[in-house]
Amino acid sequence: MSYQVLARKWRPRRFEALVGQEHVVRALTNALREERLHHAYLFTGTRGVGKTTIARILAKALNCERGVTPEPCGECEACREIDEGRFVDLIEVDAASRTKVEDTRELLDNVQYAPTRGRFKVYLIDEVHMLSTHSFNALLKTLEEPPPHVKFLLATTDPQKLPVTVLSRCLQFSLKRLPPDRIAEQIGRILDAEGIAYDPEAAALIARAADGSMRDALSLLDQAIAFGGGVVREAEVRAMLGTVDRERVHALLERLAAGDGPGLMAACAALDEQGPDYDAVLAELLGLLHRVALLQMVPEAAAAFEDRERLQALAGAASPEDVQLWYQIALHGRRDLPQAADPRSGFEMTLLRMLAFRPVAAAVAGDVPGGSAPAPRTRGRGAPGRGERRKAAGSQSLDHRHGGRQPATAGSGDEATPAAAAPASSAAPAPQPASAAPAPSRTLEGRDWSEVVAELGLGGVARELAAHCTLLGVEGDRVRLLLDEASAQLRGQGVERRLAQALARYLGREVRLVLEVGRPTAETPAQRRARALQARRQAAVEAIRSDETVQDLAERFGARIDPDLIEPLDGPEDRSE
Repeated sequence: MSYQVLARKWRPRRFEALVGQEHVVRALTNALREERLHHAYLFTGTRGVGKTTIARILAKALNCERGVTPEPCGECEACREIDEGRFVDLIEVDAASRTKVEDTRELLDNVQYAPTRGRFKVYLIDEVHMLSTHSFNALLKTLEEPPPHVKFLLATTDPQKLPVTVLSRCLQFSLKRLPPDRIAEQIGRILDAEGIAYDPEAAALIARAADGSMRDALSLLDQAIAFGGGVVREAEVRAMLGTVDRERVHALLERLAAGDGPGLMAACAALDEQGPDYDAVLAELLGLLHRVALLQMVPEAAAAFEDRERLQALAGAASPEDVQLWYQIALHGRRDLPQAADPRSGFEMTLLRMLAFRPVAAAVAGDVPGGSAPAPRTRGRGAPGRGERRKAAGSQSLDHRHGGRQPATAGSGDEATPAAAAPASSAAPAPQPASAAPAPSRTLEGRDWSEVVAELGLGGVARELAAHCTLLGVEGDRVRLLLDEASAQLRGQGVERRLAQALARYLGREVRLVLEVGRPTAETPAQRRARALQARRQAAVEAIRSDETVQDLAERFGARIDPDLIEPLDGPEDRSE
């Protein structure tokens, strides 16, 4: 018996076997069950998502010898003949090869005749957008008022090319691109059923390469089985697809986070020996940065990542602001890659931009309690010293406290200056070299923890972690904090490391952070911030309610004040946080 490709062998034959198109299946099964049948259906979507498959299942549901049903038996003569492509009353037409008006008229000449074997005569027109204007005109009248025994099932990948007169005569169903995880699950089920050994990572690679198409995924799977000699392994699939090894992308990002310029260029040289597609490498780097950012900001959403431990190390080595800027630079680098002198130099310049530029994260003097901005972070060996706080070319600098704006220095009377426009020679302090003297010794005894958190200069999740704690005490080099149990999800090895490093810089000595979880008896900085915000909101509501102009408008037009729409201006605690 000849081999049957997986895309045909595993084509769904029942509605419940379809993957990822539940919204279409639900509408069709309900219509079939209640026999509320339209005369023309239009299925749209990208290639390989199930347009023709759904149309054939619908043809079986309409012509099953057991009656119109959402669950065709698959055993009667009509069901078997439709599955085998030889049912006389299912007329399949490839519109791409029959675009002339004469072809359409010849097709419609037989519409008036009753079906030979089935209950309905079903016309399945694939890629219907390829019909000519005259063909559409010939089809319109029949499409609007066909005989009761005729159903039209139209499929297209480009519904924008269909005349609105055709669209208005059809029930339209838009099929979704399948997400990679659903495709990977289906690949796993098929390989298990076929008795073929595989790596889950290989299935995930094929699913991503399929770009939303289940048919493309199964075609790639056939190729991978042949390439791997009857097994599907990650290394073989990467070689087949020309995908860069994820280990190499991890190595690039680790050297970037360490500020190791020579090491970064050495990793690029090693990567170049594999002859990679640098656009695909940047795409893989973007995916890695996305996972790191997700782990930093929403740790619980990253629980299923297979490389979570490696990602946690990267999340601890780079700040959330750096990760966001690197992602933006990689996007611009991928766009500009075709204009580079050659792909490797374009790729290297993208990495060098990531190494050279940093987000503007420190506030100007006077913005932080105590009158001084937090000291900027330093680069490791091999990173350039100049341009440390300059914005990246073609992208905006990020200021995680002010949304991209820095307020004017208190008492200056000048308007706020955009942080992104601040030159390297501006009033912002120059970065300290790695060997700079430690910060002056400070103490936490007797200090308000909210003020300490504001002076630590933290950002992102580390700032939120500190804001949801209270200070239990200091015992030698141990700083004991109590984390509100309602915010325990903020914990993470990288986040706690950044908080410990910030405390060490603040105190001017090495410290060990001891983080306990419980119910604080004292008010945390986050609770104080929420209380102050609520007080300001209430004051703003009262101020608006007592305003004579607002009262006059309310009386004239019968208006009312919605307190939920009133937002107070940021207070000092918002800026310091």
